[in-house]
Amino acid sequence: MDTFTPNNGAPVLVTAATPQELDYLVRAVGPGRADTLLPHEVHSGVIDGVSVLLALTGIGKVNAASTLTLLVDRYRPRLVINTGCAGAYGGSGLRVGDLAVASVEVYGDDGVLTPAGWEPLDFIGIPLLERKGRHYFNEFPLSFSASEKAMQLAAALGIPLKRGRFVTVSTSSGTLSRGMELAGRFDALCENMEGAAAAHVSLMYGIDCLELRGISNLVEDRDLSRWDILRAVENVQRFVVKYIQSLAFKEFGSRE
Repeated sequence: MDTFTPNNGAPVLVTAATPQELDYLVRAVGPGRADTLLPHEVHSGVIDGVSVLLALTGIGKVNAASTLTLLVDRYRPRLVINTGCAGAYGGSGLRVGDLAVASVEVYGDDGVLTPAGWEPLDFIGIPLLERKGRHYFNEFPLSFSASEKAMQLAAALGIPLKRGRFVTVSTSSGTLSRGMELAGRFDALCENMEGAAAAHVSLMYGIDCLELRGISNLVEDRDLSRWDILRAVENVQRFVVKYIQSLAFKEFGSRE
C-alpha cells in the first residue's frame, strides 16, 4: 500500500490497545484503506474533512511505545489521541461509564523498591527522557491546549468529563488497597496500561497528545460482574468523534 496522504494537512492519529476500543471509530470513518505493513492494521479515513488514522497498538507499554514510534515515523501526525478504558480510583468521583482526560501521565511502577519503600526513577537519577534541557522521570505532561479543548467541548455538549492525573501500570490493580496506594501516591484519577508510553513517545517527537478514557470499573477487590467495558469504550469513542468533528469546525468554519 502507498503511504497515506491526508486531505487536509497531517492526520489525527487515534490509538488504542484492543479492537473493541476502536470499533465504533472504525465504523465512523467508513470504508477506508488499511495499512497492513505495521504489526496491527491501521485504518485511514475522514471525519468531517479531517484525515484520521486508527491504529491498534496491543496491550501494555512496550506495544504502545513501539507501535506509536513506527506510526509517527510513517505518518507524521499532527495530534495523537490515545483512548480506551481505565479503572477509576476511589475518591476520584468517577463512575462506570464516565469519561476522563489526562493532564499528566505517570509511570506508576517504574522505580526502585527500597527497604524504606518504593521510590520513583529520580531516586537513581536516570531520566527516561531528556528534551530541551528538561529531564522526565516518571511523569509526562500531555497537551494542555488539547485537553482544554476537550473540557470545553464536553461542557458545551453537557457531557461530564473529569481532568486529572493518570497512572500507567504493568500490573493492573486488583485490590482496593493497591488502588488506594497508587491514588494517594500520585494524586491520580485512574489507571491504565498504555497511556504514559503514548505521552512519552509523543513528547519525544514534539507531537501534541490527548488521552481520553472511559471508566470500565472502579479499582477495588476485583469483581468482573461490576465492570462494563463495552459501555466505557463506546462512550469515549463517541466523544472522540465529537472532538474530531470540532477540529473540522475550527478549521473549515460552520457548515450549512
